[in-house]
Amino acid sequence: MSARSRLGVLLAALAAFTAGAVPAATARVEHLEPRAPHTAVLDGTRMQQTKIRLDRGDPQLRRSARALTARADKWLNQGPWTVVDKPKPAPGGDTHDYLSQAPYWWPSTPPTSDNPWGCPYVQRDGERNPEVDTGTDRQDVEKVFDSAYDLSLAWYYTGEKRYAVKAGQILRTWFLDPATKMNPNLNHAQFIPCKYDGRAIGIIDFSQSYTSVLDALAILDTGGSGWTKADRAGMARWNTAFLDWLKNSDFGKQEGAAANNHGTFYDMQVAALAYATGDTNLARRTVLNARSARIAPQIAADGSQPQELARTRSWHYSTFDLVAYTRLAAIGRNVGVNLWKYQGPDGQSLFKAVDYLLPAATGAAAWPHPELEFYRYAATDVVHAAADAGDRRAQRAVPSLQEPPGGDLWALRPAAEQLDSITG
Repeated sequence: MSARSRLGVLLAALAAFTAGAVPAATARVEHLEPRAPHTAVLDGTRMQQTKIRLDRGDPQLRRSARALTARADKWLNQGPWTVVDKPKPAPGGDTHDYLSQAPYWWPSTPPTSDNPWGCPYVQRDGERNPEVDTGTDRQDVEKVFDSAYDLSLAWYYTGEKRYAVKAGQILRTWFLDPATKMNPNLNHAQFIPCKYDGRAIGIIDFSQSYTSVLDALAILDTGGSGWTKADRAGMARWNTAFLDWLKNSDFGKQEGAAANNHGTFYDMQVAALAYATGDTNLARRTVLNARSARIAPQIAADGSQPQELARTRSWHYSTFDLVAYTRLAAIGRNVGVNLWKYQGPDGQSLFKAVDYLLPAATGAAAWPHPELEFYRYAATDVVHAAADAGDRRAQRAVPSLQEPPGGDLWALRPAAEQLDSITG
């Protein structure tokens, strides 16, 4: 990036910070009647009821709220982040294009002056190349997703304006401000040096977490401080353009055809974006289609997920795929489809898939498949989701679940997150 371009970025970020700074007057608590947000994955009505219970002093919810605000407080002095602030632009030269590098691909030879990347790159499944965390947008966009979610939730439950103001600053900088915004495409996600300028598989960079942004937007739309009508309209345009790219680009079509967690997350992202932008028919069709196109072929009669068990991180990917399924089921709730009730021709179902994890999730038995780094708490959210949906085995398992780092926040944000951090 040229010195002139970087100066423009810094000036835009400074302007965003100034606009989003939190003077003492805006740090006060807003005492408003809670509204149910029009969320895609989170249950807005349940959130409204939880907020009322919290305001009445429910001790368990107050403990959860303290854990949530501790997470949100850490974001107040971070960011905002911008897609244009990377050492090198994406292939094609546009700094507004998102760029990330394939996590499991490694150089096969030491870099030299004639071969600075160490090409060709070779795949090492489940082993994350630390190189991918430098020089691209991947880490920054994850911070955008996580911070917007945590901050908007903290504002909703506490009424403290500073949380909403900071969330708005972060979202405007990444998605809306002309000098710093991201183009609504993933043409250069998970590129492989010397091999591919981008890959369809890179769509999962967004699909695994972008519903958090959609729900954050819905929460801020209930009256978040500093979140304006223009902001809402701008994000609606961005989301509409991104959905169009997902549906119609070659990469989007390829990802939609994937037969493992990539396909599940793609469907979940399309359904959520469709619902958030008002296309409830597309959202409903996507959820309905997942029954025969995803659950039936991807989940075995015993509840195992064969494509995910084939990975070196079989526990991670089994829970990872179920994060997408449980969120998709949550979207289905909004459009009149109960995905939990579906059973495939051999009895396949989401309940069975969750139940398959329970012995390892509760610590009653070891996970009997390959796993490079086992984290029992990775299943905590998906078990909560199944329990809430009526799975009695999951309900009995809840007291034996391992609390994830940072606390179990299910009571405040009943939507599955991927609790062990690994990508792809």
